[in-house]
Amino acid sequence: MRRVSMATRDELLAAVSERYRASERADKSRIVGEFAAATGYHRKHAMRVLRAGPSSKRSAPRLSRRIYGAAEREALIVLWEASDRVCGKRLKAIIPTLIEAMVRHGHLALAPEVRTALLKMSAATIDRALQPQRERCSTRRRRPGSATTIRRSIPVRTFSDWRDPPPGFVEADLVAHSGPVTNGAFVQTLVVTDIASGWTELAPLLVREQTLLIDVLGEICRRLPFPLLGFDVDNDTVFMNETVRDYCAAKKIELTRCRPLSQERPGAC
Repeated sequence: MRRVSMATRDELLAAVSERYRASERADKSRIVGEFAAATGYHRKHAMRVLRAGPSSKRSAPRLSRRIYGAAEREALIVLWEASDRVCGKRLKAIIPTLIEAMVRHGHLALAPEVRTALLKMSAATIDRALQPQRERCSTRRRRPGSATTIRRSIPVRTFSDWRDPPPGFVEADLVAHSGPVTNGAFVQTLVVTDIASGWTELAPLLVREQTLLIDVLGEICRRLPFPLLGFDVDNDTVFMNETVRDYCAAKKIELTRCRPLSQERPGAC
């Protein structure tokens, strides 16, 4: 017997269930067999459905469980990109800190209800909401053009270029605390060392994100016993971006970088 659609199943159930309940044992067995063949149900399930009869709850359309709209998904994508595309479980843990930093620096504007919804999202919901964006991003790398342009605008400083600078000119680097595996997210430490005095300051970063880097650098500046005059970094994109460049320009800090590895010469740095 050809199986029927869901709507036809409901109609068939309404027609057969009353006859099933009023029938003798032998007739019930035959009715169950016919009903199971027509609907595709297992005999045990068919017996339960026939005993229960038609139900308004069964035929009522299911209400959507989705409570997050386009605004929440778009904000979530921004946070995901800012966190270097970490998984939902890790993103869930850093969303409060990330939202606070990005809103404070003007990189994100959220309505109160959107912010509340993002903070309530579970890790599984985050992964489901980001799935379409992950699929679009999986086959192509992020565009390097902007970082390349900014990198070219920042002058190169080698070891021989320091020429006995006064206190306040520092070299900075990030140290990753990932162990032998670099997949996923992990804490990193910003290490800042003054060239003249050797004074060193360290501060942790929960994620490699430029606005958080600026926050940490600002805290280091408050701890230094002298004003920060120069900030010399490597060619990592966490340093080579508009946020860091504009921050240094506003604070009158000389931003320089080392020569890329592909251009290094023996003794150059």
